[in-house]
Amino acid sequence: MTQFDPTPPLSDDAGEGLESNAQDVELMNRVRDGDIGAFERLVEIHQRAVIGTVAKMLGNPSEAEDIAQQVFIRIWKSASRYEPQAKFTTWLFTITRNLVFNEVRRRQRKPTVSVDEREESTHRTVEDFQAVSPDNEMLHSELEAAVDRAIQSLPEKQRLAVILRRYEEMPYEEIAVVLAMSVPAVKSLLFRARTQLKESLQKYLDA
Repeated sequence: MTQFDPTPPLSDDAGEGLESNAQDVELMNRVRDGDIGAFERLVEIHQRAVIGTVAKMLGNPSEAEDIAQQVFIRIWKSASRYEPQAKFTTWLFTITRNLVFNEVRRRQRKPTVSVDEREESTHRTVEDFQAVSPDNEMLHSELEAAVDRAIQSLPEKQRLAVILRRYEEMPYEEIAVVLAMSVPAVKSLLFRARTQLKESLQKYLDA
């Protein structure tokens, strides 16, 4: 049986995380003083994570850069009020959460593309890739597409918790702050998400 955990355990890199946060806080303190170079450095460090998170939340990479740009505009505009009471990434992803949840809800009120159309588009992409790829790459691509579709089917809070845990390797405590939930509530949320994801991906788990 193929072993696949949608939210694998984190690596032991607490020391590296503290060092990274110290750098972020130093840069943000300079941004608060109007240092545009420090702001550009923060964007350079974190834009890939923000764009990736937004793309996975929305299922549409082409729109992720616009939302990510709004995130960093918020960072710049809020710099004068910044206080390093929590990790910088916690604050960053809390802003990301607010903007991406707003976009998700806007789409729910005014959908432009149906779920079936999105799945059909993703399926075509997988088929096109399969036509020119070796078997192992084909299977990997198909699995990744299936994982993306399964994550897209989750409710928004579950979806973001899974993305932050799996792709950003964020600890439960930080996810709890981002989602304004308790740590036990986050663990329960992730348990439900894992259960749903494993049901959605059962044919791959049994392969």
